[in-house]
Amino acid sequence: MLGVALGIGVLLALLGCTATEDCVAPQDKVSQLLQRMEESVNFTEPANPSVLLAMNLAGGDSDGPIHKWLLEEIKEEAVRRAQKGMTSGQVALHVLALLSSCQDPQRVHALEQTLDLIRVLQQKTDEEMAKLEAEGIPKTTLYSVGLDTLALCLAEVGGAQGPSVALAKQVLNAQKPISVDTHAMVALALACVYDQVELQDVQDLLQEALRTVSNSFLDEQEERNGMIGNIYSMGLALQALEATRKFYAPRQWDCAQAFSRVYAHDYQQPMAIAQVLPALVGRSYLDAAGLDCAATKNMSPGRQLPLPPVQGTHGIPRAPIQVHYCITNTLQGKHFHNCTSVEVPSGSTLLRVMEEAAKEDPQTFCFQTEQTSWGPYVTSIHGLAGSTEDRTFWQFLSAGNALEEGVGTYKPQDGEHIEAVFSTY
Repeated sequence: MLGVALGIGVLLALLGCTATEDCVAPQDKVSQLLQRMEESVNFTEPANPSVLLAMNLAGGDSDGPIHKWLLEEIKEEAVRRAQKGMTSGQVALHVLALLSSCQDPQRVHALEQTLDLIRVLQQKTDEEMAKLEAEGIPKTTLYSVGLDTLALCLAEVGGAQGPSVALAKQVLNAQKPISVDTHAMVALALACVYDQVELQDVQDLLQEALRTVSNSFLDEQEERNGMIGNIYSMGLALQALEATRKFYAPRQWDCAQAFSRVYAHDYQQPMAIAQVLPALVGRSYLDAAGLDCAATKNMSPGRQLPLPPVQGTHGIPRAPIQVHYCITNTLQGKHFHNCTSVEVPSGSTLLRVMEEAAKEDPQTFCFQTEQTSWGPYVTSIHGLAGSTEDRTFWQFLSAGNALEEGVGTYKPQDGEHIEAVFSTY
């Protein structure tokens, strides 16, 4: 335990220039989340660059086997898929993970090849911007464009100013509501570009957008007793508030109130942990390119402090529950609205409910998923697939409210009504 305390003490000392004393989480919270995230790494699945990024920002062991495996896998994945198999946002996350590992993203060497990942990112960002300027919407999402802009800015290779101006205008003249996650990622990108840009009119525009976003977060936190968006958007929101202090000054941020909402939630999803961990140590993705990689070697407190024992019911049959499940399409092709009720063990995920429905009536309730960094993502139901081209997807609702978790983690209650609705974004 002494090693844990010393490890965390060193980590917090390293953070002294970037965090106020009040906005760093207790040692045990950081340690437990870091351990949980590291233990989630599955060597048979694709490496998640967000996990590597969070490990580096939170002081994970950069000499450990998990870190080494993640780094090599991320390099190989970039060489294999970046040019044709990744979105711009996925490429940007790989760039951030490499920067935080003190690697040069312009010279990614793996599989006996060397790839300039920045060049790939710039090309994909240009494609996003071309569609944004022509049609008012990017090729993928504003969130991805925010990631792209942040990665280009931190890499200091140019190319970030144009997208930052477009993002600022989107924030200030939004035609439809923008999510907390998107606002937060855009704020991180704009804060980075603001410190590099020299044109006064561009600085003024970015400053206005940053004031707008940061103050809206503070307003929402005050109105909702610490919550900004939902519990899964809190990580990025806290990062954004930490990184934009000068844009809402002299207003003060009650970070203790916001942190208390995070402490009250038992985070299990690795991607959610990866987003909240940097904020809990007073850092943000803005710090990815400025880490001292040597300073955090052999200092992984999360791997030394055991998690509390799980009070489970291993081996004991769970009582069955009944879940009502409907699928609805009124957007494309032949419209349909089909419902069923399935019985599953209590504590089952929504994915299990969908599997049971498909088992009972495969012609009606068949579905397909793809694995993402947030877990399984439903791409198709009843033969109808979402598409980035027409901006459609399957949205899951409970009693008319959108679910805050994915199908792989959300656990319906007995008698709950779940509806999958083919929707647009």
